Amino acid sequence: MAFHTQRQRKKPMGEINVVPYIDVMLVLLIIFMITAPMLTQGVQVDLPQAVANQVEAPDDNTEPLVVSVDAQGLYYIGIGDKQEQAVSADVIRSKVRAVLGRSPDTPIMVKGDEAVNYGRVVTLMALLQQAGAPSVGLITKQPEQTDP
Repeated sequence: MAFHTQRQRKKPMGEINVVPYIDVMLVLLIIFMITAPMLTQGVQVDLPQAVANQVEAPDDNTEPLVVSVDAQGLYYIGIGDKQEQAVSADVIRSKVRAVLGRSPDTPIMVKGDEAVNYGRVVTLMALLQQAGAPSVGLITKQPEQTDP
C-alpha cells in the first residue's frame, strides 16, 4: 500500500468572482431610483443668460401677463393696462391657463414685493407652472445710482 504524500497543487484562479459586485450594483441602483425623485422637487424657472438686461418685448407686441404678490401675500393679476384685482390661487391658475390657451406666446411676469415671504413667490411660480407657463420672468427695480 503506497500512500501518496504529495499534494496535488491547484492552479491559482486568475478570474474575479463578479457575482457579489453585481448584487451590490443592483442594490445601489434600486436605492438611487427610489431617492432620485425625492431630491428633484422644485419649481422650474428658465433663467436668462444675460446679467440684468431688460426683457425684450416679443415681435407681435403682446402685452405681458403680470402676476403680483403684495407685502401681505395677496395675489393680483393684470394684463396690459387693466386694473389688477386681488384673486385666489385657483383663479390665477384658470386665468393663466385661459390666456395661454388663446395666445401661448404671452409673456408671464411675476412682480413680488420686497417684504413678501419667499415661500409665497415660490407658491405663485408653482401655480404658473401648473397652469402651463413655459417660462416666467421676474420684474425688478433698477438700483438707485449713488455718486462716489
